[in-house]
Amino acid sequence: MADDKKDDAENGEGKKSSKLKLILFIVLGLVIVGGGGAGAAFYFLAGDQSQEDAVEQAEEPGSKIAIYTKVRTKEGKPMFVVTLQPEGDERPHYMQAYVELKSRDQIVADTLTLHMPLVVSRINNLFATQRFSELKSVEGKSLLRARATELVQEIMLEKLGKPGVETVLFTNFVMQ
Repeated sequence: MADDKKDDAENGEGKKSSKLKLILFIVLGLVIVGGGGAGAAFYFLAGDQSQEDAVEQAEEPGSKIAIYTKVRTKEGKPMFVVTLQPEGDERPHYMQAYVELKSRDQIVADTLTLHMPLVVSRINNLFATQRFSELKSVEGKSLLRARATELVQEIMLEKLGKPGVETVLFTNFVMQ
């Protein structure tokens, strides 16, 4: 009899233990599935929100979209072709460059278009004073770009009262 009571007690505790384990597994499964679903929803909704934030930031006045103005002659030629200063080898060297100006204000772009002959003239004079040996290196080209940027900013200061142009870009640069 005592043995029967022990068996019944062990079976009862065993049934309670297995039921408890089953309930824990079910709850754990629900937490994992629910957490995964919530994580997926957050991931997809947050992705859409970050794109909307990027669009809103682009529309804010502090972060205007870049405006590129091609530097062209009055006839519409989009390039500069200059003879570089002579070197010791007495061979003539030539440079061809396509130039664009980067700004973030439409007024600056309009002013550049209005005064384009002056910009072309001064940039052409700057390019014609360069030496082939100096422009062969990356540093030489970067220095020329920096000088051209300063030159255009000086023109904009004269005409508009502010530098306006962020940088001068060479979209094509060939020397021979």
